[in-house]
Amino acid sequence: MKQTISKAVRITAALSVTLLLLASGPAKASEIDGDWSGVLNFNGVELRVVFHITSGEDGALSATMDSPDQGAAGIPVSSVTFEGDSLLIEIAVAQGGYYGIYDRDSLFVDGEWRQAGFKLPLRLVRGGEIKPPARPQEPERPLPYPEEDVEFENGEAGITLAGTLTMPEGEGPFPAVVLISGSGPQDRDEMVLGHRPFLVLSDHLTRNGIAVLRYDDRGIAKSGGVYGTATTADFATDARAAFEYLKMRSKIDASMAGLIGHSEGGIIAAMIAAESDDISFIILLAGPGLRGSELLLTQNLVLLELQGASPAVIEKRKEQLEKEYNILAEGRDDEETREMIVSVSIPFLERYSLEEREEFGFNEDGVEKRAEILTGAWFRFFMEYDPAMALRKVKCPVLAMIGSLDMQVDPGRNLPAIESALREAGNEDFRVVEMPGLNHLFQTTETGNPSEYAKIEETMSPAALEMVSGWILSLQTGGKR
Repeated sequence: MKQTISKAVRITAALSVTLLLLASGPAKASEIDGDWSGVLNFNGVELRVVFHITSGEDGALSATMDSPDQGAAGIPVSSVTFEGDSLLIEIAVAQGGYYGIYDRDSLFVDGEWRQAGFKLPLRLVRGGEIKPPARPQEPERPLPYPEEDVEFENGEAGITLAGTLTMPEGEGPFPAVVLISGSGPQDRDEMVLGHRPFLVLSDHLTRNGIAVLRYDDRGIAKSGGVYGTATTADFATDARAAFEYLKMRSKIDASMAGLIGHSEGGIIAAMIAAESDDISFIILLAGPGLRGSELLLTQNLVLLELQGASPAVIEKRKEQLEKEYNILAEGRDDEETREMIVSVSIPFLERYSLEEREEFGFNEDGVEKRAEILTGAWFRFFMEYDPAMALRKVKCPVLAMIGSLDMQVDPGRNLPAIESALREAGNEDFRVVEMPGLNHLFQTTETGNPSEYAKIEETMSPAALEMVSGWILSLQTGGKR
């Protein structure tokens, strides 16, 4: 989901970075040329950052930025200045900054990254890359099966989407799936914090005789369209277009073609299956069963508790968020809604201590940014959408899985909601499973805290992978599910 710790410091082209280094004594522009890298740590979530700084013939500086753990490289920088020992790097839409001191003798920069009310320490050192953590489940090439880059059209949206189709060895026909990513801009591998869950999942499924199509979200990587203005319903038309393309490929068993959606992708899978009679099955991986506003309220409070907030702080935050969400539900235009959210939330800041405001980023800037986010097209749709509406219409076989330690989609509330809706649909072929010891990404974990995502070497639990492939193959053979 969008308001998660794992996304709180997401570094994309839409974000701004300001790098201001303050020290005494002059330094030449050439001293700052080169690659500078560091690691941001937000409540235990580590994100690598790399700046590439170069001087032109006239001495003017330019730079780009990489965020390897988000799969982002070559993010353009709008301006770079270096005066004395002070360096300023700006990216077009200013939403953050880095302030530090350049140590000429030690050749590092000590400072802090400031963004959305948070202050994060960040040391930059020379060198363009920090060794990525081990990801032992990622397949090594050459692969033991065909892999093809493909394109397909979403005629309804007038865009071309790009993806990868992997096909088992042999003549087929093969059961097949489309993978639908969770919220936030995702590439075909669903890259997150150095993990590629969809790469690992597609590799496992293909090795087990199941064809897989995974694709870049609209406006991301090689797919056309605009991501920022799209809603969950728009993304559903992309997934439907992917499914239509998959069915038409040779060697695909159209009678055994389904959808696998992770998180928001689970909502999308159910939306499509509710209105289609050609979807053979759907699998919901941490797919919500609750209305968006209820899901996000719970998610915010759980993650706040994980940050160490007291019960008193959590209760005040709950009251504040409920007021904001209620305003959003009243259906006013965007400008009036933003103004009302700001006007009702700013007074809440006085109810927190100075220490609480600094620790949790409770400030006017954060309120205004949240008001802007909440009135965006995606959020407005998501907050009001109830997945049960679609699930009550789904007749095809369904497998719903949520990790017992999922802190973003609570299994204790969402799995019963999914089961209840499917029973109302009269669906007699579904399985609802709480996977012990797994988090939102289906990694084996100790606490489920999103701060662990990047640190865990495992990308997806073998138990979860086997559950998915085994269930699909049991459908094919008509065995008990």
